[in-house]
Formats: sequence, structure tokens, C-alpha cells
Amino acid sequence: MGKNKLARWAELDTFKNVIQPEQRLPDSCDHPVKGKWKQEIFRNENPIILELGCGRGEYTTGLSERFPENNYIGIDIKGARMWRGAKTANEKQIPNAAFLRTRIEFITSFFAEDEVNEIWLTFPDPQTGKRNSNKRLTCPWFLNTYRKFLIDNGIINLKTDNEELFKYTRSLAEMNKLPLIRANSDLHGENYPDDILSIRTHYENIYIQEGKKIHFLSFRLMKNTIIEDGFSKPATSGD
Repeated sequence: MGKNKLARWAELDTFKNVIQPEQRLPDSCDHPVKGKWKQEIFRNENPIILELGCGRGEYTTGLSERFPENNYIGIDIKGARMWRGAKTANEKQIPNAAFLRTRIEFITSFFAEDEVNEIWLTFPDPQTGKRNSNKRLTCPWFLNTYRKFLIDNGIINLKTDNEELFKYTRSLAEMNKLPLIRANSDLHGENYPDDILSIRTHYENIYIQEGKKIHFLSFRLMKNTIIEDGFSKPATSGD
């Protein structure tokens, strides 16, 4: 393990805007912060928006600066990457940005019913191929998991360079009659003057330089709609 990674992990422990459970929590065990993000972490009643698989946290910090009326939480298991976003938020003294280090599979241990308003999925692992589709962060198991803590008609935003993931997620949304807000197969090619979508991650810049198209999909998730596609649970990394 590199010295830089160890140093970043050590510094991450000192950041007040980062929550790192001492051990991975099973689904049946709730973290003390569950249901208390607004009161204990942000100390306001503003809406909470998550960036799942936040990587370096470009969207978490970028959105936090642009929209101080919302609270943003970047979530990832890779602390060395998350360190960059958490450090930026600390250096810039961004009060409405926080970070949580955990696996997405355990996310219900950290958020209570109706605690979250919106989710961003920025360039998640596309898990290409049909046999891997139940590992995607937009598969039915994960979408049904998000329903447990999202408000009714909460928003899911997907930004990806992978056409297969984009088409899969759009088909799933349409199949389950989830209201589409926006669907763009070539986001930057359409030149939308959108401040939110103008934020670019480290990998997004690389993809654009490689000539790849960036896809964007936004839709609503309803409490009373069980998402169906033939999958009931996610495959583990050991499968």
C-alpha cells in the first residue's frame, strides 16, 4: 500500500465532515447518524442530496458551492479518492458538504425513511454484459433500496459514458412507468447551458478527451412502485 494512500486515510480521520464507521455495518445494524443528518451534521432543515460512488467528490463539492440551500453527501468505499473531495470542502469551508465512507449495499444503515430528496450517480461502474446487470447501481434491487429512504417522487440522476448502462436504465424506468425528467444521449454535444451538468468529474474530462459521448438520465422514483426486472438482490463482489 502506497504511503500517499496511508497518509490520506490518516488525514481523512481528522476531517469533521467525514463519517467512517469503524467496521462495515450489516443491513440489520443502524449507524447512530441515521435519521439525524439534518440535526447533527448540517444543523439545518435543508433537503439532502446524495452522490453515490462519489470518487473524488467533484459533484458533491461542486453542487454544494452552487446550491447552498441544499445539503450534499458524497458516498464511496474508497477513502483515498474521497479524501480529495473532503479536503476541498474543508479548505473552502463549505458547510453543506459531507462525506460517508461505506459500501452502497449498506446504505440503508445510514439513512431513514424520507431523509433524502435526490440521488446522483456520476459515472458508476457500468458492469457491462447481461450477467452483470444485477450489480449495477440502477438495477431493480438498488432502486428498490433507494425507495426506502428517498422521499416520494425523489429524483435519480445518472451521468455516464457507457451507452449500455444508459439504455438499460432508461428501459428500466420506462418499463416501470417511472416519470422521465430528462434523457440526453450526447449531453455536451447538445450544448445545454445547464449549470448543474456543467460540473465535470476527473474521469469525465478524460472520456471527453477520448471522444466519448456523455449520457444523462433523470427520472423520479415513487414510493408505491416496486421496481421489477427479474432481479431480487445484488450479486456480491465474490460472485
